[in-house]
Amino acid sequence: MNKKTTILLPVLIAIAVAVGIMIGNLLNRNAATPVFHGMGFSQPNKISTILDLINKGYVDSVNTGDIIEETIPEILKNLDPHTSYIPVRDMQEVQEEMSGNFSGIGVQFSIQEDTVRVIEVISGGPSSQVGVLPGDRIVTVNDSLIAGVKVHNNTVMSLLRGEKNSKVRIGVVRAGYNDALEFEITRGDIPLYSVDVSYMIDEHTGFIKVSRFANTTYKEFMEGMMKLQNDGAQKVIIDLRSNPGGSLVGVLQMVDEFLKKGEPILYTEGLNQPRKTYNASSRATFSDIDVYVMIDEFSASASEIFAGAMQDNDRGFVIGRRSFGKGLVQEQIPLMDGSALRLTVARFYTPSGRCIQSSYEDGNEEYYNHIYERFHNMEQLVADSIHFADSLRYETKGGRVVYGGGGIMPDFFVPADTTGNSAYFDQIYRKGLIYSFAYAYADSHREELTQFTSAGEFEDYMDQHNALNEFVAYAEEKGVKRNAEGLKISGEVINTQMKAYVARNIIGEEGFYPIIKQIDKTLLRAIEVSQQNLMVQNVVATDSVVGIN
Repeated sequence: MNKKTTILLPVLIAIAVAVGIMIGNLLNRNAATPVFHGMGFSQPNKISTILDLINKGYVDSVNTGDIIEETIPEILKNLDPHTSYIPVRDMQEVQEEMSGNFSGIGVQFSIQEDTVRVIEVISGGPSSQVGVLPGDRIVTVNDSLIAGVKVHNNTVMSLLRGEKNSKVRIGVVRAGYNDALEFEITRGDIPLYSVDVSYMIDEHTGFIKVSRFANTTYKEFMEGMMKLQNDGAQKVIIDLRSNPGGSLVGVLQMVDEFLKKGEPILYTEGLNQPRKTYNASSRATFSDIDVYVMIDEFSASASEIFAGAMQDNDRGFVIGRRSFGKGLVQEQIPLMDGSALRLTVARFYTPSGRCIQSSYEDGNEEYYNHIYERFHNMEQLVADSIHFADSLRYETKGGRVVYGGGGIMPDFFVPADTTGNSAYFDQIYRKGLIYSFAYAYADSHREELTQFTSAGEFEDYMDQHNALNEFVAYAEEKGVKRNAEGLKISGEVINTQMKAYVARNIIGEEGFYPIIKQIDKTLLRAIEVSQQNLMVQNVVATDSVVGIN
């Protein structure tokens, strides 16, 4: 659309509407009994009036239900970025996300080269009970062909998920078999896990990765933490990077396990919501464990509540980069037809009084684009690029300076890692070759690899068999020519990612995370900080970022 059209289009629409109103008024005057007489004043609001007018007087038949469905999101755009409408068709998925389970067949799959490949079969789940194996290719679901037809993830999930105890037939191609195998599977409850992994980094330091907050998160977190505590953890690194948040109840319960009785966790307040303060009870199960929280620009909502409570109470260090800045509280209100409204009812504030919600004064689109502006301003690379006004200055319980105004600032800033970037790696990354090679390698070496139970065993095996050389040849087959200079720059990153993904394909996250740790600069920095045995109260804020860089 050119500039001239952009200017003229609203004018033309306005003229057309005006002409329509004039003609409508003329017809009304000529009618013996006006169709709409008095209706404009008899309805509770303009929207109801307009819909009623359309129903009773529009020239053609229309589905006002469809109009309403399309109009509601447009109305809500005039509010904040997180007030939203959930149509009936999306409610099941939303409920599954929050409850932490859904009904399906119990496989993790990946679509590669237009083929649905089984990555993992959930132990004890419906698929494992009938004999589906990692490495199987699912080619049909009931009567639908899903191989070689450019199928998408959402389509596959909609075919495999369904009501509990309902049946589904899948056709599978398996290495070593000439004909497809067919399995009839009875769908069952499949858990959606919030805690990806918990393991000991060294004899004193535990690591736990929380990827989301749902109704089951607290239970999973406690199981992971108890495991670490039993293994001798005196310190724990809690990874909340890229965690978008979720259940408020879950995060409040988690924080409660680290604070002393009466210490504040957060408070909420809104125009129609009186101030409500949440304080720690007397649980404090992990009051003696040192805490290090990792966040990044995609950590939001409940993740920020956790990090803010740890920081403001001087209970732990925050490491990484400034979080997203989502500090609004939504209440989900059911509507009569089974849909729901997620209405923002309050803002949440950290114990020091910080509102970490980023500004949305310039509109919702600009709000979501703000993350790209932060990249443009080099915020992910340089701590000094972040500036705060004195009016946003707050103090923690121990007197450290922290700032509000959009996200949680870390005590220790870690820039995004660009050291392994090269044109060669960029080509490999864009084509997803490390991931696809790892699957193919795991598939072809499955018999040998399944005997391994630790990350180190995978690394030793792949080094002994020169897996990196195999990958370089594989990439060349896929159109990325060998590049000696690129391998010099990016070889370590490629090799480490490749091993980590192979280990994940065979033994899951407990194989992946210990290997990927070697090139995870934020985690390495967190380990370094944990070994310095600093007292939180003694850390003094610098001019540009809270804490020591």
